[in-house]
Amino acid sequence: MSRFAPLLKTSLLSALTFLLLAGTAVHANESDKAAAYSGDPAKGKEIAATVCAACHNPDGNSATPANPKLAGQHAGYLFKQMKNFKTGPDGKPERVNAIMNGMIAPYDENQMKDLAAWFASQKQVGGEVKDRSVLELGQKLYRAGDASKGLPACAGCHGPAGKGIPVQYPRIAGQYQEYLEAQLKAFRSGERANDPNKMMRMIAIKMTDAEIRAVADYIAGLY
Repeated sequence: MSRFAPLLKTSLLSALTFLLLAGTAVHANESDKAAAYSGDPAKGKEIAATVCAACHNPDGNSATPANPKLAGQHAGYLFKQMKNFKTGPDGKPERVNAIMNGMIAPYDENQMKDLAAWFASQKQVGGEVKDRSVLELGQKLYRAGDASKGLPACAGCHGPAGKGIPVQYPRIAGQYQEYLEAQLKAFRSGERANDPNKMMRMIAIKMTDAEIRAVADYIAGLY
C-alpha cells in the first residue's frame, strides 16, 4: 500500500464530510426561507372566497387574461407581491396597481401569508398557446436567450418547465399569454419596477415587441 494512501483516504473523507454539511446547510437555509412565508391555507381560503374570487376565482384560476392565475404559485412570491402592493413608509407602494393597491390595504402580514398559502396549495389550470407560428422563436429565447444582444435564457431562472424556484423566482408556466406580455412590457417601460436589482427590467429592455409576444406565447403553453 502506498504511504500516501492514509492521507488520501483522510482527504477524501474530509471532502465528503464538507459536501454533506454544505448540502445540509443549503437545505436548511431554503427551509428557513420557506418557513418565513408559511401561512394557514384554511384561513386564506375564507378571504379568497369572499374577496379575491371576483377577479381570480376562489381557487386562483382566473377566468380572464387581465387577471393572473395565482393557483400553484410559490407562496413566497405571492407574499412579496402583496407586500409590494401595500403602501410603504414613503406613502407609496412599490408596485402600483389601482385595483390591487386598494384591495390588499386592509390585510396584515399574517393574512397575506394565509392567502399565499391557500393559492400556493391549489392546482393551476393549464395554459393556451395563441399563435403557434411564433413558438419556434419563443422556445429559442426561453431556452437559450440571444447572446448577440446579451439576452439571457428565461430557463436560467424560471427553469426548463417554467416552474421557477420557490422564494426566488416565480412559476410562469401556464400563465395567460396576454398577462405575461403585458408584464414584460411594463418591466421594459419601467411602469413595473418591483424586480430585485432591476433584473427583469434589464432583460425586458433588450426585447422587441415580437420577441416578448413570442416568448409569452411559449411560456403560456408550458405545463
